Parts: sequence; structure tokens; C-alpha cells
Amino acid sequence: MIKVVDKLLLFLYSIVIGCLSVFLLSIGFGWISRDLLNDLIGDLYRIDSIQITLAVVGVILFILSLRFFVVSLYRGSATAPSIDQRTDFGDIRISLETIENLTLKAASRQRGVKDLRARIRATDAGLDIVIRAVVDGESSIPVLTEEIQRTVKEHVEDIAGIPVTNVAVYVANIIQTGTFKSRVE
Repeated sequence: MIKVVDKLLLFLYSIVIGCLSVFLLSIGFGWISRDLLNDLIGDLYRIDSIQITLAVVGVILFILSLRFFVVSLYRGSATAPSIDQRTDFGDIRISLETIENLTLKAASRQRGVKDLRARIRATDAGLDIVIRAVVDGESSIPVLTEEIQRTVKEHVEDIAGIPVTNVAVYVANIIQTGTFKSRVE
């Protein structure tokens, strides 16, 4: 959620800075006459509501600048997300990318499945795995997805030693065959 807010703020900040730079370029190239510029500056000092508005905008831009400065210095987590286990001999860290690849390897063994994607989420109870697949449409989808769920659960638990609490399979589409020929009339 914070990343979305930061992106929105950066978008708005970029628009304001872009408009300001166009205004400054216009002054620099003489596209805005000196008389008009003097009138604008005079209005800034004569009209209190404009002064207050500019002060508020200036404070907001300064706060946004500080926020983006802090975000740019923040490194975030130095390591990839992982699942940590302790054994008698020491610690074991298995990355979520490893679990994802184990999942894809197990699911790809099934016939009639193509274009697999996996998303792994670690919980206190174990792993939640979501698999997105495109199937051939020739096999029974409930049987195929149940087999994928069983295979993935067993494979990940056997290889990684981490309990799998849930394997969800989302069938996105069926494989489109190339038998359709377009006719041009």
C-alpha cells in the first residue's frame, strides 16, 4: 500500500515540477514578456490568498522532497524473502524463489498443462501456493487440478521439508490450437 501511495505522490510531484520547469524555460527563452512577469509577481505580493496558496504548495513540495529523499536512501531488505528453519547443525534459509521453482517443476510434470506461474506466500502454518495454468481442454479440469495440487504439495514438502497448507490452482484458459485459418475476402 505504501508503494502505491509513493508512486501516486511521485506522479503528482513530477507533474508539478514539470509545470514549474516549463514556466522557467518560458521565462528563460523570453516567451513570457517582462511586463506580464512583473504583473504576476506584483499579484503575488498584493493578494493574500495567492501568498497563502503558494506557501502551502511550497511546504507540501518540501515535505514530498524530504519523503522521496528518505525513500531513495532506504535500502529495504538486503536479502530476498526466505523461509528460515533451525536444525541441530545450524540455520537453513530457503528462498521463496526456490519454492516457486520447485512448484513449477512439479506442476509442469502434468500432461496437458502449459504456461505455469506460481505465487508463494509464507504463513505461520506453512506455505500457501497459488498456481496459474493454461490447460489443454482435453482432460478433465477437476482431475487435472487435483493432481497438480497433490503433486506440488508432495514435491515441495519432500524436497524443502516445509509444510504446505494450501495449493490453489487457477485455470486461466485453455490452449488455443492453430486450426483456425483466417479468410480474407
